[in-house]
Amino acid sequence: MATSPPYPTYPTYPTYPTYPPGSGGGALRHPHWWQRPWARYGALITLLALSGLVILALVRRQTGTEGFLVGLGLAVLPVPWLLAAFRWLDRVEPGPWRNLVFAFAWGACAAALVAIVANSFATRWIATATADPAGADTLGATVIAPVVEESAKAAAVLLVFLFRRRDFTGIVDGVVIAGVTATGFAFTENILYLGTAFGTDQLTGDRGIASVTAATFFVRIVMSPFAHPLFTVLTGIGFGVAAQSAERQHARRALVPLGGLLLAMGTHALWNGSSALGRFGFFAVYAAFMVPAFGLLTWLAVWTRQRELRTVREELPAYAHAGWLGPAEPFALGSMRARRMAREYAGHHFGGRPAARDVARYEACATSLAFLRHRARKGRAGGDFAVRERELLAELWGRRAAARPSLEYAARASAPVPPPTAYWTPYGYPAVPYGYPAVPYGHPAYNPYKS
Repeated sequence: MATSPPYPTYPTYPTYPTYPPGSGGGALRHPHWWQRPWARYGALITLLALSGLVILALVRRQTGTEGFLVGLGLAVLPVPWLLAAFRWLDRVEPGPWRNLVFAFAWGACAAALVAIVANSFATRWIATATADPAGADTLGATVIAPVVEESAKAAAVLLVFLFRRRDFTGIVDGVVIAGVTATGFAFTENILYLGTAFGTDQLTGDRGIASVTAATFFVRIVMSPFAHPLFTVLTGIGFGVAAQSAERQHARRALVPLGGLLLAMGTHALWNGSSALGRFGFFAVYAAFMVPAFGLLTWLAVWTRQRELRTVREELPAYAHAGWLGPAEPFALGSMRARRMAREYAGHHFGGRPAARDVARYEACATSLAFLRHRARKGRAGGDFAVRERELLAELWGRRAAARPSLEYAARASAPVPPPTAYWTPYGYPAVPYGYPAVPYGHPAYNPYKS
Protein backbone atom coordinates (compact mmCIF):
# COMPACT_ATOMS: atom_id res chain seq x y z
CA MET A 1 0.00 0.00 0.00
CA ALA A 2 1.47 3.34 -1.08
CA THR A 3 1.94 5.95 1.54
CA SER A 4 1.73 9.70 1.02
CA PRO A 5 4.93 11.71 1.38
CA PRO A 6 5.53 13.23 4.80
CA TYR A 7 4.07 16.69 5.27
CA PRO A 8 6.81 19.34 5.54
CA THR A 9 7.60 20.58 8.99
CA TYR A 10 7.70 24.21 10.04
CA PRO A 11 11.08 25.77 10.75
CA THR A 12 11.62 26.34 14.45
CA TYR A 13 11.71 29.90 15.79
CA PRO A 14 11.68 31.51 19.20
CA THR A 15 8.23 31.60 20.72
CA TYR A 16 6.37 34.89 20.72
CA PRO A 17 3.92 35.97 23.39
CA THR A 18 0.24 35.65 22.63
CA TYR A 19 -2.26 38.41 23.18
CA PRO A 20 -3.88 38.34 26.63
CA PRO A 21 -7.60 37.54 26.79
CA GLY A 22 -9.99 40.45 27.05
CA SER A 23 -12.26 41.33 29.90
CA GLY A 24 -14.92 39.06 28.50
CA GLY A 25 -12.92 35.96 29.37
CA GLY A 26 -11.58 35.52 25.84
CA ALA A 27 -15.02 35.29 24.24
CA LEU A 28 -15.34 36.72 20.75
CA ARG A 29 -17.54 39.75 20.34
CA HIS A 30 -19.30 40.80 17.18
CA PRO A 31 -18.13 44.23 15.99
CA HIS A 32 -20.52 47.12 15.71
CA TRP A 33 -21.81 47.95 12.24
CA TRP A 34 -19.42 50.89 11.87
CA GLN A 35 -16.48 48.57 12.58
CA ARG A 36 -17.30 46.17 9.77
CA PRO A 37 -15.22 46.27 6.54
CA TRP A 38 -18.15 47.15 4.29
CA ALA A 39 -18.90 50.22 6.41
CA ARG A 40 -15.31 51.41 6.29
CA TYR A 41 -14.96 50.82 2.57
CA GLY A 42 -18.28 52.52 1.91
CA ALA A 43 -17.33 55.58 3.94
CA LEU A 44 -13.95 55.84 2.22
CA ILE A 45 -15.38 55.47 -1.28
CA THR A 46 -18.07 58.05 -0.49
CA LEU A 47 -15.48 60.50 0.83
CA LEU A 48 -13.25 60.14 -2.23
CA ALA A 49 -16.21 60.36 -4.64
CA LEU A 50 -17.53 63.55 -3.03
CA SER A 51 -14.03 65.04 -2.99
CA GLY A 52 -13.64 64.21 -6.66
CA LEU A 53 -16.93 65.87 -7.60
CA VAL A 54 -16.12 69.00 -5.62
CA ILE A 55 -12.58 69.30 -7.00
CA LEU A 56 -13.92 68.74 -10.52
CA ALA A 57 -16.41 71.57 -10.08
CA LEU A 58 -13.79 73.94 -8.61
CA VAL A 59 -11.22 73.30 -11.35
CA ARG A 60 -13.81 73.56 -14.12
CA ARG A 61 -15.14 76.84 -12.72
CA GLN A 62 -11.65 78.32 -12.63
CA THR A 63 -10.46 77.07 -16.03
CA GLY A 64 -13.68 76.83 -18.03
CA THR A 65 -14.83 73.77 -19.91
CA GLU A 66 -12.40 74.17 -22.81
CA GLY A 67 -9.47 74.95 -20.53
CA PHE A 68 -10.35 71.97 -18.34
CA LEU A 69 -10.31 69.59 -21.30
CA VAL A 70 -6.99 70.98 -22.59
CA GLY A 71 -5.47 70.78 -19.12
CA LEU A 72 -6.76 67.23 -18.67
CA GLY A 73 -5.30 66.09 -21.97
CA LEU A 74 -1.87 67.56 -21.21
CA ALA A 75 -1.74 66.65 -17.50
CA VAL A 76 -2.37 62.97 -18.14
CA LEU A 77 0.78 62.54 -20.26
CA PRO A 78 3.34 61.88 -17.46
CA VAL A 79 0.96 59.83 -15.28
CA PRO A 80 1.44 56.41 -16.98
CA TRP A 81 5.22 56.76 -16.91
CA LEU A 82 5.31 57.67 -13.23
CA LEU A 83 2.90 54.90 -12.25
CA ALA A 84 4.88 52.39 -14.29
CA ALA A 85 8.10 53.45 -12.55
CA PHE A 86 6.62 52.98 -9.09
CA ARG A 87 5.01 49.70 -10.10
CA TRP A 88 8.38 48.47 -11.39
CA LEU A 89 9.95 49.37 -8.07
CA ASP A 90 7.24 47.38 -6.27
CA ARG A 91 7.71 44.20 -8.33
CA VAL A 92 9.76 42.33 -5.71
CA GLU A 93 6.85 42.21 -3.26
CA PRO A 94 3.95 43.75 -5.18
CA GLY A 95 1.32 45.35 -3.02
CA PRO A 96 -2.40 45.02 -3.70
CA TRP A 97 -3.84 47.14 -6.48
CA ARG A 98 -6.47 48.53 -4.11
CA ASN A 99 -3.74 50.29 -2.11
CA LEU A 100 -2.39 51.99 -5.22
CA VAL A 101 -5.88 52.95 -6.43
CA PHE A 102 -6.64 54.42 -3.01
CA ALA A 103 -3.35 56.34 -2.95
CA PHE A 104 -3.86 57.85 -6.41
CA ALA A 105 -7.51 58.72 -5.70
CA TRP A 106 -6.59 60.30 -2.37
CA GLY A 107 -3.93 62.46 -3.97
CA ALA A 108 -6.06 63.48 -6.96
CA CYS A 109 -9.27 64.13 -5.00
CA ALA A 110 -9.02 64.49 -1.22
CA ALA A 111 -5.51 65.97 -0.93
CA ALA A 112 -6.02 68.30 -3.90
CA LEU A 113 -9.32 69.55 -2.45
CA VAL A 114 -7.76 70.23 0.95
CA ALA A 115 -4.85 72.04 -0.70
CA ILE A 116 -6.99 74.26 -2.93
CA VAL A 117 -9.38 75.27 -0.15
CA ALA A 118 -6.72 75.76 2.54
CA ASN A 119 -4.22 77.57 0.30
CA SER A 120 -6.88 79.95 -1.07
CA PHE A 121 -8.23 80.74 2.39
CA ALA A 122 -4.77 81.30 3.90
CA THR A 123 -3.58 83.50 1.03
CA ARG A 124 -6.70 85.69 1.17
CA TRP A 125 -6.43 86.01 4.95
CA ILE A 126 -2.76 87.05 4.72
CA ALA A 127 -3.53 89.54 1.94
CA THR A 128 -6.32 91.08 4.01
CA ALA A 129 -4.22 91.22 7.18
CA THR A 130 -1.12 92.71 5.55
CA ALA A 131 -2.74 94.66 2.69
CA ASP A 132 -0.02 93.26 0.44
CA PRO A 133 -1.46 90.82 -2.14
CA ALA A 134 1.91 90.21 -3.83
CA GLY A 135 3.60 89.41 -0.56
CA ALA A 136 0.69 87.17 0.42
CA ASP A 137 1.07 85.15 -2.78
CA THR A 138 4.79 84.68 -2.18
CA LEU A 139 4.27 83.71 1.47
CA GLY A 140 1.46 81.37 0.55
CA ALA A 141 3.56 79.60 -2.10
CA THR A 142 6.72 79.22 0.01
CA VAL A 143 5.26 78.60 3.49
CA ILE A 144 1.57 77.74 3.47
CA ALA A 145 1.40 75.52 0.38
CA PRO A 146 4.26 73.15 1.32
CA VAL A 147 2.84 72.58 4.81
CA VAL A 148 -0.74 72.05 3.65
CA GLU A 149 0.01 69.96 0.56
CA GLU A 150 2.59 67.65 2.12
CA SER A 151 0.39 67.08 5.17
CA ALA A 152 -2.59 66.24 2.96
CA LYS A 153 -0.54 63.78 0.88
CA ALA A 154 1.07 62.25 3.97
CA ALA A 155 -2.39 61.36 5.28
CA ALA A 156 -2.69 58.67 2.59
CA VAL A 157 0.64 57.12 3.61
CA LEU A 158 -0.43 57.20 7.25
CA LEU A 159 -3.75 55.49 6.52
CA VAL A 160 -2.09 52.66 4.60
CA PHE A 161 0.53 52.36 7.33
CA LEU A 162 -2.13 52.03 10.04
CA PHE A 163 -4.85 49.99 8.34
CA ARG A 164 -2.88 47.91 5.81
CA ARG A 165 0.05 47.07 8.02
CA ARG A 166 0.70 43.69 6.42
CA ASP A 167 1.16 45.40 3.05
CA PHE A 168 3.49 48.06 4.47
CA THR A 169 6.72 46.37 5.48
CA GLY A 170 9.61 48.59 4.42
CA ILE A 171 11.06 51.54 2.59
CA VAL A 172 9.97 50.43 -0.88
CA ASP A 173 6.33 50.26 0.24
CA GLY A 174 6.57 53.76 1.67
CA VAL A 175 8.18 55.10 -1.51
CA VAL A 176 5.53 53.49 -3.74
CA ILE A 177 2.50 54.63 -1.74
CA ALA A 178 3.89 58.15 -1.31
CA GLY A 179 4.91 58.41 -4.97
CA VAL A 180 1.55 57.24 -6.30
CA THR A 181 -0.28 59.64 -3.97
CA ALA A 182 1.88 62.54 -5.16
CA THR A 183 1.35 61.51 -8.79
CA GLY A 184 -2.41 61.81 -8.30
CA PHE A 185 -2.01 65.17 -6.60
CA ALA A 186 0.24 66.53 -9.35
CA PHE A 187 -2.23 65.30 -11.97
CA THR A 188 -5.05 67.44 -10.55
CA GLU A 189 -2.77 70.41 -9.92
CA ASN A 190 -1.44 70.26 -13.48
CA ILE A 191 -4.99 70.33 -14.86
CA LEU A 192 -5.59 73.51 -12.90
CA TYR A 193 -2.36 75.23 -13.95
CA LEU A 194 -2.50 74.19 -17.62
CA GLY A 195 -6.20 75.00 -17.92
CA THR A 196 -5.65 78.44 -16.37
CA ALA A 197 -2.70 79.08 -18.71
CA PHE A 198 -4.83 78.10 -21.69
CA GLY A 199 -7.53 80.55 -20.59
CA THR A 200 -4.93 83.30 -20.31
CA ASP A 201 -3.75 82.59 -23.85
CA GLN A 202 -7.33 82.76 -25.10
CA LEU A 203 -7.70 86.23 -23.63
CA THR A 204 -4.36 87.59 -24.86
CA GLY A 205 -4.36 85.80 -28.21
CA ASP A 206 -0.92 84.21 -27.70
CA ARG A 207 -0.21 81.05 -29.69
CA GLY A 208 2.67 78.65 -30.27
CA ILE A 209 5.80 78.16 -28.22
CA ALA A 210 5.64 81.71 -26.84
CA SER A 211 2.30 81.08 -25.13
CA VAL A 212 1.75 80.68 -21.39
CA THR A 213 0.40 77.18 -21.99
CA ALA A 214 3.60 76.09 -23.72
CA ALA A 215 5.77 77.55 -20.95
CA THR A 216 3.67 75.92 -18.24
CA PHE A 217 3.74 72.58 -20.07
CA PHE A 218 7.53 72.74 -20.45
CA VAL A 219 8.15 73.54 -16.77
CA ARG A 220 5.61 71.21 -15.16
CA ILE A 221 5.35 68.28 -17.58
CA VAL A 222 8.73 68.16 -19.33
CA MET A 223 11.21 69.46 -16.75
CA SER A 224 9.68 68.55 -13.40
CA PRO A 225 6.99 65.84 -13.57
CA PHE A 226 8.81 64.16 -10.67
CA ALA A 227 8.70 67.21 -8.34
CA HIS A 228 5.69 66.28 -6.20
CA PRO A 229 6.64 62.57 -6.04
CA LEU A 230 10.16 63.59 -5.01
CA PHE A 231 8.88 65.65 -2.06
CA THR A 232 6.37 63.11 -0.78
CA VAL A 233 8.73 60.15 -1.20
CA LEU A 234 10.75 61.63 1.68
CA THR A 235 7.68 61.18 3.89
CA GLY A 236 7.27 57.65 2.54
CA ILE A 237 10.87 56.80 3.42
CA GLY A 238 10.22 57.94 6.98
CA PHE A 239 7.20 55.66 7.29
CA GLY A 240 9.18 52.83 5.66
CA VAL A 241 11.90 53.12 8.30
CA ALA A 242 9.21 53.10 10.98
CA ALA A 243 7.72 49.95 9.47
CA GLN A 244 11.09 48.21 9.79
CA SER A 245 11.48 49.24 13.44
CA ALA A 246 10.58 47.03 16.36
CA GLU A 247 7.25 47.65 18.06
CA ARG A 248 8.97 48.64 21.29
CA GLN A 249 10.84 51.49 19.55
CA HIS A 250 7.98 53.94 20.00
CA ALA A 251 10.07 57.11 19.70
CA ARG A 252 11.67 56.00 16.45
CA ARG A 253 8.35 54.91 14.95
CA ALA A 254 6.90 58.37 15.66
CA LEU A 255 9.84 60.71 15.07
CA VAL A 256 11.26 59.28 11.83
CA PRO A 257 8.00 59.73 9.82
CA LEU A 258 7.68 63.22 11.30
CA GLY A 259 11.24 64.00 10.24
CA GLY A 260 10.50 62.74 6.72
CA LEU A 261 7.42 64.96 6.56
CA LEU A 262 9.37 68.03 7.70
CA LEU A 263 12.07 67.29 5.13
CA ALA A 264 9.40 67.00 2.42
CA MET A 265 7.96 70.36 3.46
CA GLY A 266 11.42 71.95 3.39
CA THR A 267 12.30 70.72 -0.09
CA HIS A 268 8.85 71.73 -1.35
CA ALA A 269 9.32 75.23 0.10
CA LEU A 270 12.74 75.54 -1.55
CA TRP A 271 11.29 74.51 -4.90
CA ASN A 272 8.34 76.92 -4.67
CA GLY A 273 10.57 79.74 -3.49
CA SER A 274 13.04 79.34 -6.34
CA SER A 275 11.11 81.83 -8.46
CA ALA A 276 11.79 84.53 -5.87
CA LEU A 277 15.58 84.04 -6.11
CA GLY A 278 15.99 86.15 -9.22
CA ARG A 279 15.70 85.64 -12.94
CA PHE A 280 17.67 82.37 -12.96
CA GLY A 281 16.71 81.17 -9.49
CA PHE A 282 14.44 78.44 -10.81
CA PHE A 283 17.13 76.94 -13.05
CA ALA A 284 19.76 77.22 -10.30
CA VAL A 285 17.61 75.29 -7.80
CA TYR A 286 16.65 72.80 -10.49
CA ALA A 287 20.25 72.05 -11.48
CA ALA A 288 21.89 72.29 -8.06
CA PHE A 289 19.23 70.58 -5.95
CA MET A 290 16.33 68.91 -7.75
CA VAL A 291 18.30 66.85 -10.27
CA PRO A 292 20.87 65.57 -7.72
CA ALA A 293 18.12 64.81 -5.21
CA PHE A 294 16.17 62.92 -7.84
CA GLY A 295 19.26 60.92 -8.80
CA LEU A 296 20.07 60.13 -5.16
CA LEU A 297 16.55 58.94 -4.38
CA THR A 298 16.46 56.88 -7.56
CA TRP A 299 19.70 55.18 -6.57
CA LEU A 300 18.36 54.57 -3.05
CA ALA A 301 15.16 53.02 -4.40
CA VAL A 302 17.02 50.70 -6.80
CA TRP A 303 19.54 49.73 -4.09
CA THR A 304 16.71 48.93 -1.68
CA ARG A 305 15.06 46.80 -4.35
CA GLN A 306 18.28 44.81 -4.84
CA ARG A 307 18.63 44.41 -1.08
CA GLU A 308 15.14 42.94 -0.96
CA LEU A 309 16.10 40.35 -3.57
CA ARG A 310 19.20 39.49 -1.55
CA THR A 311 17.03 39.03 1.55
CA VAL A 312 14.85 36.59 -0.38
CA ARG A 313 17.89 34.52 -1.41
CA GLU A 314 19.24 34.48 2.14
CA GLU A 315 16.05 33.66 4.07
CA LEU A 316 14.23 31.10 1.92
CA PRO A 317 16.78 28.24 2.06
CA ALA A 318 15.51 27.44 5.57
CA TYR A 319 12.08 26.66 4.11
CA ALA A 320 13.64 24.69 1.27
CA HIS A 321 15.51 22.59 3.85
CA ALA A 322 12.23 21.95 5.68
CA GLY A 323 10.54 20.79 2.47
CA TRP A 324 8.23 23.73 1.82
CA LEU A 325 10.21 24.92 -1.20
CA GLY A 326 12.20 23.15 -3.87
CA PRO A 327 16.02 23.28 -3.69
CA ALA A 328 16.31 25.69 -6.64
CA GLU A 329 13.46 28.00 -5.64
CA PRO A 330 15.40 30.40 -3.35
CA PHE A 331 17.71 31.27 -6.24
CA ALA A 332 14.84 31.67 -8.72
CA LEU A 333 12.75 33.75 -6.33
CA GLY A 334 15.72 36.06 -5.72
CA SER A 335 16.01 36.95 -9.42
CA MET A 336 13.46 39.08 -11.24
CA ARG A 337 14.55 37.54 -14.56
CA ALA A 338 13.94 34.02 -13.25
CA ARG A 339 10.57 35.05 -11.85
CA ARG A 340 9.47 36.36 -15.20
CA MET A 341 10.65 33.19 -16.91
CA ALA A 342 8.70 31.06 -14.41
CA ARG A 343 5.48 32.96 -15.09
CA GLU A 344 5.97 32.63 -18.85
CA TYR A 345 6.73 28.89 -18.53
CA ALA A 346 3.62 28.34 -16.41
CA GLY A 347 1.51 30.24 -18.92
CA HIS A 348 2.71 28.04 -21.79
CA HIS A 349 2.69 24.65 -20.03
CA PHE A 350 0.21 24.77 -17.13
CA GLY A 351 -2.96 26.46 -18.30
CA GLY A 352 -2.37 29.95 -19.64
CA ARG A 353 -2.94 33.15 -17.69
CA PRO A 354 -4.57 31.53 -14.60
CA ALA A 355 -1.45 29.42 -14.08
CA ALA A 356 0.79 32.45 -14.61
CA ARG A 357 -1.23 34.36 -12.01
CA ASP A 358 -0.87 31.45 -9.59
CA VAL A 359 2.89 31.50 -10.03
CA ALA A 360 2.93 35.29 -9.54
CA ARG A 361 0.96 34.87 -6.32
CA TYR A 362 3.32 32.10 -5.24
CA GLU A 363 6.28 34.40 -5.82
CA ALA A 364 4.65 37.21 -3.84
CA CYS A 365 3.84 34.93 -0.89
CA ALA A 366 7.36 33.50 -0.85
CA THR A 367 8.79 37.02 -0.82
CA SER A 368 6.51 38.04 2.04
CA LEU A 369 7.59 34.91 3.89
CA ALA A 370 11.27 35.83 3.45
CA PHE A 371 10.68 39.34 4.76
CA LEU A 372 8.67 37.98 7.69
CA ARG A 373 11.48 35.63 8.66
CA HIS A 374 14.03 38.43 8.26
CA ARG A 375 12.07 40.64 10.67
CA ALA A 376 11.82 37.73 13.13
CA ARG A 377 15.58 37.18 13.08
CA LYS A 378 16.10 40.91 13.71
CA GLY A 379 13.66 40.86 16.63
CA ARG A 380 11.11 43.05 14.84
CA ALA A 381 8.30 40.52 14.28
CA GLY A 382 4.91 41.18 15.80
CA GLY A 383 2.81 38.94 17.98
CA ASP A 384 1.05 37.49 14.92
CA PHE A 385 4.27 36.10 13.46
CA ALA A 386 3.34 32.41 13.76
CA VAL A 387 -0.16 32.97 12.38
CA ARG A 388 1.09 34.97 9.43
CA GLU A 389 3.82 32.42 8.69
CA ARG A 390 1.33 29.55 8.58
CA GLU A 391 -0.99 31.54 6.31
CA LEU A 392 1.81 32.17 3.81
CA LEU A 393 3.04 28.58 3.93
CA ALA A 394 -0.49 27.32 3.33
CA GLU A 395 -0.80 29.55 0.26
CA LEU A 396 2.52 28.29 -1.08
CA TRP A 397 1.53 24.68 -0.53
CA GLY A 398 -1.77 25.15 -2.36
CA ARG A 399 -0.07 26.62 -5.46
CA ARG A 400 2.96 24.34 -5.66
CA ALA A 401 1.66 22.21 -8.56
CA ALA A 402 2.46 24.76 -11.26
CA ALA A 403 4.88 26.96 -9.34
CA ARG A 404 7.53 24.39 -8.42
CA PRO A 405 8.29 23.03 -11.90
CA SER A 406 8.10 26.53 -13.36
CA LEU A 407 10.58 27.94 -10.85
CA GLU A 408 12.88 24.94 -11.24
CA TYR A 409 12.90 25.48 -14.98
CA ALA A 410 13.59 29.20 -14.51
CA ALA A 411 16.44 28.44 -12.10
CA ARG A 412 18.10 26.10 -14.59
CA ALA A 413 17.59 28.47 -17.50
CA SER A 414 18.85 31.60 -15.74
CA ALA A 415 21.64 30.18 -13.58
CA PRO A 416 25.15 31.22 -14.63
CA VAL A 417 27.44 28.51 -15.96
CA PRO A 418 29.70 27.43 -13.06
CA PRO A 419 33.48 27.37 -13.48
CA PRO A 420 35.22 24.04 -14.13
CA THR A 421 36.24 23.74 -10.47
CA ALA A 422 32.56 23.41 -9.52
CA TYR A 423 32.31 20.21 -11.57
CA TRP A 424 35.54 18.49 -10.48
CA THR A 425 36.68 19.51 -7.03
CA PRO A 426 33.58 18.22 -5.13
CA TYR A 427 34.46 14.68 -6.26
CA GLY A 428 38.13 14.80 -5.29
CA TYR A 429 39.49 15.59 -8.73
CA PRO A 430 42.03 18.33 -9.30
CA ALA A 431 40.79 21.77 -10.24
CA VAL A 432 42.21 21.35 -13.76
CA PRO A 433 41.35 17.78 -14.90
CA TYR A 434 43.50 15.51 -17.05
CA GLY A 435 46.39 17.94 -17.25
CA TYR A 436 44.62 20.54 -19.39
CA PRO A 437 46.12 24.01 -19.19
CA ALA A 438 44.72 26.34 -16.55
CA VAL A 439 44.40 29.13 -19.14
CA PRO A 440 41.65 28.49 -21.72
CA TYR A 441 42.51 27.95 -25.36
CA GLY A 442 42.67 31.17 -27.32
CA HIS A 443 43.74 33.27 -24.35
CA PRO A 444 46.88 35.38 -25.08
CA ALA A 445 48.74 33.65 -22.24
CA TYR A 446 48.08 30.17 -23.65
CA ASN A 447 51.05 28.55 -25.37
CA PRO A 448 50.87 24.73 -25.62
CA TYR A 449 54.48 24.50 -26.87
CA LYS A 450 56.03 26.38 -24.04
CA SER A 451 57.94 24.12 -21.71
